[in-house]
Amino acid sequence: MPTNVVMPQMGESVAEGTVVRWIKKVGDTVDRDEPIFEISTDKVDAEIPSPAAGVLLEIRVHEGETVAIDTVVAVLGTGAQELRNSGTQEGASPQPDGTASSPSTTSHGHDTSGTDVAGQPADAAEGHAAGAAMPAASESSEEDTTEQRRRQKSSPLVRRIAEQHQVNISQVHGSGISGRVTKSDILKYLDDRQHMPSTPGTARGSGLHIPAFQAGEPVDVQPMSVMRRKIAEHMMYSRRTSAHVHSVFEVDFTRVAAARQARKAEFERAGTKLTYLAFISKAVADALRTMPVLNAAIDGDSVVYKKDVNLGFAVALEWGLVVPVVHKADEKSLLGIAKGIADVAARARAKQLKPEDVQGGTFTVTNPGSFGTLFGTPIINQPQVAILAVGTIEKRVVVVDDMIAMRQRGYLTLGYDHRLVDGAVADEFMSKVKAAIESWD
Repeated sequence: MPTNVVMPQMGESVAEGTVVRWIKKVGDTVDRDEPIFEISTDKVDAEIPSPAAGVLLEIRVHEGETVAIDTVVAVLGTGAQELRNSGTQEGASPQPDGTASSPSTTSHGHDTSGTDVAGQPADAAEGHAAGAAMPAASESSEEDTTEQRRRQKSSPLVRRIAEQHQVNISQVHGSGISGRVTKSDILKYLDDRQHMPSTPGTARGSGLHIPAFQAGEPVDVQPMSVMRRKIAEHMMYSRRTSAHVHSVFEVDFTRVAAARQARKAEFERAGTKLTYLAFISKAVADALRTMPVLNAAIDGDSVVYKKDVNLGFAVALEWGLVVPVVHKADEKSLLGIAKGIADVAARARAKQLKPEDVQGGTFTVTNPGSFGTLFGTPIINQPQVAILAVGTIEKRVVVVDDMIAMRQRGYLTLGYDHRLVDGAVADEFMSKVKAAIESWD
């Protein structure tokens, strides 16, 4: 029997993905778990493995097209006869209800399959074909109802954004399949609303637009990648959603530096490097276990306390930023955490992350200090309520017991959502992390 290849969900809030490239072409033989195509979402760029062995019979979603999760993007079979019978049509792409659209679906997910050659909505055209004679007003009312139903078919994330900003989702133009409102649509709607010219009794903003370049200026204009656009949307959403506050702690890493030097060879024999990040992550995981409010999320008027401590690690790539997750980090030893970080980082760079590798994160750690940054003020990774930034760790002259000494020091910055986490709670958490690092045995 043929096997459907579907668009996977690469993260809890991810509702769609873009096919970046097909690694295999129609007629190619594919092994189970062999990379078959590459996708891009707001969470990750990844090569997707084949769910079964066989022959690629049909490609339904082409490079540059954006479709909803669980959409059938390709079909696998077992032999040449199936390939001949598949009736592959270049440019056909599936819809969630199983129908196919023309190649008019763009890289932004715009769908024009609901319109026939005469420019009529497909459901209206079917009515005429059946000889239905309805008053024009009734037709218009029915079409409006259908359009509203299509727009309301959105992901929980989109509905939550609409609710938080008091937006009637049926009024938002949907660029997704069958008019579905995507996260990009709702964020663009909010941005446009914010920058509408002010009118009496409103506070829409100034409507000011500053051009990025002037006519005749020597520039090279390149379109954003899919991942870059998604990251921009996610960061703007986080800024609008969370009340960001940051606390900076200076931490003495001298004892950790000694422990790292003493056990460096041991860890290398075990197949991984022992980094400062592993020590920090172990201290964070232990602190989160004792202070679950930093390991929580906000869902409307409710607080969701996560039972597992799943640490996400921001990995900088040439084409963007991804946050793979080390699950149940609080149950792992220092070696286990070190191996986990190295594993997900390596697979992120090789585009070999699986859906579960970017799902379930409860707290994020980002390490700009590896580039020499003194400290940073990071944006929270939604729907989490806190993120830790690690600054560069270096020798500094400090006063210890009224004497000048050389110590390994670095700054740790906690960004937290003040809607849930108070300053005293955040500082208590950071005090636990600092104490664990400075008293490392």
